[in-house]
Amino acid sequence: MSGTQQNSRPAPVDSLFESAILDIGIPPCPAVLDRFMAEMGKDEPDFKRLTDIIGADVAISASLIKTANSPYFGMRQRVRSANEALTILGLKASSHTVAGIILRKSFSNVRNLERFWDASARIARLSAWLAQELKLRDLHVNDAYTFGLFRDCGIPVLLGYFSEYGKALAEANNDSERCFIEVEETVIPTNHAMIGHILAQSWWLPEELCLGIRNHHELAKIESAHSDLPIMSRRLIATSQLAEHLVQKKLGLSMTQEWTKLGVACLRLLEVDEERLEILYAEAPITEAVD
Repeated sequence: MSGTQQNSRPAPVDSLFESAILDIGIPPCPAVLDRFMAEMGKDEPDFKRLTDIIGADVAISASLIKTANSPYFGMRQRVRSANEALTILGLKASSHTVAGIILRKSFSNVRNLERFWDASARIARLSAWLAQELKLRDLHVNDAYTFGLFRDCGIPVLLGYFSEYGKALAEANNDSERCFIEVEETVIPTNHAMIGHILAQSWWLPEELCLGIRNHHELAKIESAHSDLPIMSRRLIATSQLAEHLVQKKLGLSMTQEWTKLGVACLRLLEVDEERLEILYAEAPITEAVD
């Protein structure tokens, strides 16, 4: 279970890009998640009420049960109800999972996102597997899974708002020198990392995950031992980048340039040498991705 704190609504994001994002239409925190987190924030959360909130939505309840039964979470007994899923996963881990389940449903108005969601799901599951395998301090399985799902959540927001963003995304994916978000900002007045950070904060994700989302393309923040970015955030970034690299390599997909730019720093953070990397290449499970 995650060691992160999540007892109150996060502080608002600074105003760096405020003027550019006011009208973009970031999805508000869904009512079911808002009610769940409001109950969790109480000194003594009512477990039955939490179960009722989740159980009232059949699709969310079924997805939570399916997620709890995933081998990545290592449960010894099969979960059969939302109540059991909440009990076994724990409330904080369950809240992250519920947020991830709802995320995809919030962008039903944006077309042609099947490959994006498939990739996000694969990266999330493989991130959880890596966290389990690497056993590093400040790297928890559920946090790695949630981060993998939400890392690029700013992309569908921008695709739904800026008609030219698809072009910016293609250019950024193929640029081997410039920072990804720098390329985005040559076409639009913001970037997906900032938008994703704002969405994650408004959806109650822990600050370490939000900071990771905001900085996941920032090499200087990732590699520096003196970075103001928490080590947990840096390792979540590194884990998701390695997961993405493994997915692309094992499935023979077109390779983006992020591993070229960030790979060395990520491996150092995860304490993975070349020999261990070869083992991960061989053993990484690439399974069905779409829930």
